[in-house]
Amino acid sequence: MEKLPLLVLAVAAGALIPVQAGVNVLLRGRLSDPAQAAFVSFLVGTLCLLGWCLAQRLTWPSPGDLARTPPWLWIGGALGAFFVATTIYLGPRLGAATMTAFMLAGQLVASVLLDHHGLLGFPEHAASPARIAGVVLLGLGAWMIKSF
Repeated sequence: MEKLPLLVLAVAAGALIPVQAGVNVLLRGRLSDPAQAAFVSFLVGTLCLLGWCLAQRLTWPSPGDLARTPPWLWIGGALGAFFVATTIYLGPRLGAATMTAFMLAGQLVASVLLDHHGLLGFPEHAASPARIAGVVLLGLGAWMIKSF
């Protein structure tokens, strides 16, 4: 039961993905390109996070610490930008349910692989037959959402 609040938070964050995509699609309607809408979305998010960090009085890393960070660790922002721009592009073409179902299927496939190999700091969890069956069932669910 100690993980229940974490699971609720995960469900809430997941529920906001299609909401964010919809808001960004509407923003894209006011701008001329999905990349511009993604930029504005990230700019607002960056300002919110800056405000949070300042309010929490967090210690900032030194320039030396930043310089010693392996270059590949900076890719997270680029991956986030790709994700947001893709939802802006796909949302009006696929609809919220189909887009989210297929994105979730992709997330689960990658997650099972990351867990199985213990990559990127995730604890190692074997890709058991039950986990693989769950991914297959989600893929079937995504296909059903698209088809019906």
